[in-house]
Amino acid sequence: MKKLIIVVIAVLFYYCGLSQSGYRRIKISNDIELIKLSEHAYVHVSYAEIPPYGRVASNGLIFINEGEAFLFDTPVTDSQTNDLVSWLKDNLKLKIVGFVPNHWHSDCMGGLGYLQSLHIKSYANQKTIDIAKSKHLPVPDYGFKDSLQLKLGNKLIKYYYFGAAHTLDNIVVWIPSEQILFPGCMIKSMDSKNLGNTADGDLSAYPGTIDKLIKKFPSAKIVIPGHGEIGGFELIRHTKALLAK
Repeated sequence: MKKLIIVVIAVLFYYCGLSQSGYRRIKISNDIELIKLSEHAYVHVSYAEIPPYGRVASNGLIFINEGEAFLFDTPVTDSQTNDLVSWLKDNLKLKIVGFVPNHWHSDCMGGLGYLQSLHIKSYANQKTIDIAKSKHLPVPDYGFKDSLQLKLGNKLIKYYYFGAAHTLDNIVVWIPSEQILFPGCMIKSMDSKNLGNTADGDLSAYPGTIDKLIKKFPSAKIVIPGHGEIGGFELIRHTKALLAK
């Protein structure tokens, strides 16, 4: 009986640490948490006031290999980005060696200034760089046009620009070894009833951009939207259905 009680308690403890989608959540602060996808990947979720929407949860990605990590999107502020990077360094003993934003909005690169103070290299769509310059925002270090391939140790990271959608400059990140696709805000979570903020996007180009994702990444197992619950390939099809409305 004592052994049975111990097993039940252990099972309950395990499931209390899982998110709705079956992944373990780690709370860093009241504004930041991590979702562990695998030994090599975490989603970082940060909460911030984004006018006129109120307190919004935004997703980013951390890819890890041999003690080093790439960060994809930052929290909205330098302060939150400091909290995230410090936690990763102190608790996971990680060195952040690169950063890539999905697009120019603050929920993607609001913490770029802090990363630059640490001399972390940043890469972005050239369109993102051009927009950042025009808006007097911190500017990523290196630009690319259609695609870029980088390596973290022996693992590949691929970046693609397929065209305008949520914004004119939004890209996608593909990690082949994990079959993780991070398209950010161009893809909506399953509970989304509409496309959200498209003020800086292109609704006429949006469907074609999504069709390119469908054709390019049929093997994607984990798809991470800019906001809301992570999922699989169904998120891309859900977004296409929202566009059809």
